[in-house]
Amino acid sequence: MIRRDVLKAIAALAALPATAWAEDNRLALKETAAPFGPDTVTNRARILASKPYAPRPMIPEAWRKLTYDQYRQIWFDGRNALWEGTDVPQRVDVFPPGLYFPQAVAMHVVAEGEARPIAFDMGVFDRTDQFPDLPVDDTLGYSGLRLRAELEKQGIFQEYAVFQGASYFRGIGTGETYGLSARGLALKTGDPAGEEFPDFTAFWLERPAADSNSLVLHALLDSPSCTGAYRFEITHGPVLQMKVRATLFAREELTHLGIAPLTSMFLFDDTMRQRFSDFRPAVHDSDGLLMHNGIGEVIWRPLSNPLNLQISSFVDNNPRGFGLLQRKRQFSDFNDLEALYHNRPAVWITPGEDWGKGAVTLVEIPADLEIYDNIVSYWRPATPLPAGAEHKMSYTMHWGPTPWRSPRMCRSRS
Repeated sequence: MIRRDVLKAIAALAALPATAWAEDNRLALKETAAPFGPDTVTNRARILASKPYAPRPMIPEAWRKLTYDQYRQIWFDGRNALWEGTDVPQRVDVFPPGLYFPQAVAMHVVAEGEARPIAFDMGVFDRTDQFPDLPVDDTLGYSGLRLRAELEKQGIFQEYAVFQGASYFRGIGTGETYGLSARGLALKTGDPAGEEFPDFTAFWLERPAADSNSLVLHALLDSPSCTGAYRFEITHGPVLQMKVRATLFAREELTHLGIAPLTSMFLFDDTMRQRFSDFRPAVHDSDGLLMHNGIGEVIWRPLSNPLNLQISSFVDNNPRGFGLLQRKRQFSDFNDLEALYHNRPAVWITPGEDWGKGAVTLVEIPADLEIYDNIVSYWRPATPLPAGAEHKMSYTMHWGPTPWRSPRMCRSRS
């Protein structure tokens, strides 16, 4: 996958008061409201799985053919953020469609037990005079969302998480720089027949309380092989916490299922410096996979950029946790003023229940440029999920410089 660095050109949701929608907001909610409860998304995913897979419509071709530079010429106006001007301690922005994001994602706001869809509106965007005149029709919608809060200074809302593209999402601890990504689900990663990429097709944002530093986001996942209902409870801070609960519904037998997948980049470090003509001593978002297995052993596996595809499996029973770490934390470890690799987060995953038998799986893909995410890690259950079956799971993700207190043997000496 090509790296989806956080784009500065994004759109935003309109400001929303507690019980009514402000008349001067550019972004409007549709009139229709539907009841929303704890099982709404789960029931929707279950019904969807009982039907043949039907891909969402594509947005107009002119939007899909935008160049990267053109896509950067449309950006978010922060005055249109969701909950701007209210006592809600969160702000939500949305991303425009186009380029790498050819299908719209449905978005809703949940308040007082009702969900209201958010209508697409070009008026929430600022654009340069070089941005092309593009068609607007019913297939258009936003491609993802960004979360912001007062992380370091009152009145200044800084971003801490992004959900955009397939089932990808990213987070950072306060003051960090975006690096590795997570996904809702991985399917057939590294298989000869090719990987399947499920999509988050719809989001529901619950309005948080005025004194809360957490936000609850629901997501509906869909793919040819399965559907899923996800609930994220996201709490910002020096270490960002995401509590994830999900139920999967298999349309067909899932023989290669990846739970809690992480995607990162490792180009080189001092162990393979001779392969690259580069002034920097190292280039990577993560430098190793750390595992805490079911019998209490701690295993550190340094990452590599192999010459051929390499897949490693660490067989386990009821893992206690695993994650991709970035141990090097000094600027001199990378000497990169733009990418700031020393400031990228590590991510630690803690299962919420016994996951049984399986393997922490590491996929390392050859790469010659740092624009490619060539590292994938996930938990692969030993038993396939039969067609028609349901699978519930939960886990907690911590994003930060030291999301888990690793032993001395797993810390960088630099």
